[in-house]
Amino acid sequence: MSTERDLEAVRRLIEVGFSQGDVSVVREIVAADCIEHQRSLKPGAAGTEEAIRTLHGWFSDFELVIEEITAAGDLVWLRNRARGTNTGSIMGHPPTGRSMETDVIDVVRMEDGMIVEHWGVPDQLGLLLQLGLMPRREPAAVA
Repeated sequence: MSTERDLEAVRRLIEVGFSQGDVSVVREIVAADCIEHQRSLKPGAAGTEEAIRTLHGWFSDFELVIEEITAAGDLVWLRNRARGTNTGSIMGHPPTGRSMETDVIDVVRMEDGMIVEHWGVPDQLGLLLQLGLMPRREPAAVA
């Protein structure tokens, strides 16, 4: 096991795959049978490729920036920042033209330099609120 190799592989997936939208790197880094624990994402390298294409379809200028990354044993932990302008339809809603910036926490388990398991926690509520796709409720007036 090489911690530096694992960190470099994950960085490459985030910087080239997710930020640049280059899905050609996915199969170098994500195992075909990768177990996916993030709600709504399909398993394996094909699921990761679909996630990248979807994000770049929703946000033409999408980027995912690593703010912190560390490894312990076979796990790599990341705190990321996602940014983009909504230029594509999201869940049946027309593009809003609004920008968003939200936190994403990822944990991946590595084997032989490949991601074999992924847990992801994006701030989906924050994203929907920023894009105006979920109404904000005003606090009730106190009598």
